[in-house]
Amino acid sequence: MVRDLISRAQNGEKEARDLLVEANLRLVRSLVSRFSSTSADLEDLYQLGCIGLLKAVDRFDLTYDVRFSTYAVPLILGEIRRHLRDDGPLRVSRGLKQLAGQARKTQEKLTFDLGREPTVGEVASALGVTPEEVVEALDGARAPTSIHQTVHEGDGDPIYLLDQLSSEGDGREGQWVDHVALREGLSQLEPREQRVLLLRFFSDKTQTEVAEMLGCSQVQVSRIERRALEQIRRFMDAS
Repeated sequence: MVRDLISRAQNGEKEARDLLVEANLRLVRSLVSRFSSTSADLEDLYQLGCIGLLKAVDRFDLTYDVRFSTYAVPLILGEIRRHLRDDGPLRVSRGLKQLAGQARKTQEKLTFDLGREPTVGEVASALGVTPEEVVEALDGARAPTSIHQTVHEGDGDPIYLLDQLSSEGDGREGQWVDHVALREGLSQLEPREQRVLLLRFFSDKTQTEVAEMLGCSQVQVSRIERRALEQIRRFMDAS
């Protein structure tokens, strides 16, 4: 039934197209609800989700051995996340945005080809970049989650994400606050400074290795690293 409707819709039959869209509007609503904690207008996201649904109708290959709804989900989410990324509160460089888009498309293709979610290494290999670059791009393009997001609301007071991240007396609250301050400090840096620190302290690269990756001298990397660390230290001291 569904495949027949898709075939007719792709051949230009408006009634079949309308029936397919109507049958999957609950799916779109369900996916849009995932973004209720963002500042974006949910009706706008719903319209974008419908655009993704229409793209799924147009692009679905009837030879695919997969349910239409399964195929449609990443296209619907892709439209929504693209909007959030482009209009989001975080400043992300054009290069990172492009790499994030390529990584998502590669993830979708590999998921279909492999029949499972690909690893970061497999995505990186397909794109010809390092796993660290893929992680950096996807993380930079992801919409932030508010610490005041409601994660549970029963008969009593709502429970916020902040409540689950720390609790009184567990000895971790100070560490958590420092962690948040560090992340905020990192977000104030230029993309080049962020990448240097990511490679140096999260990927365990030497200054010489970072210099080769960035196409500059070890002295320049040292200066960038020192300047970035000083900025973060000043930010954390002021927090």
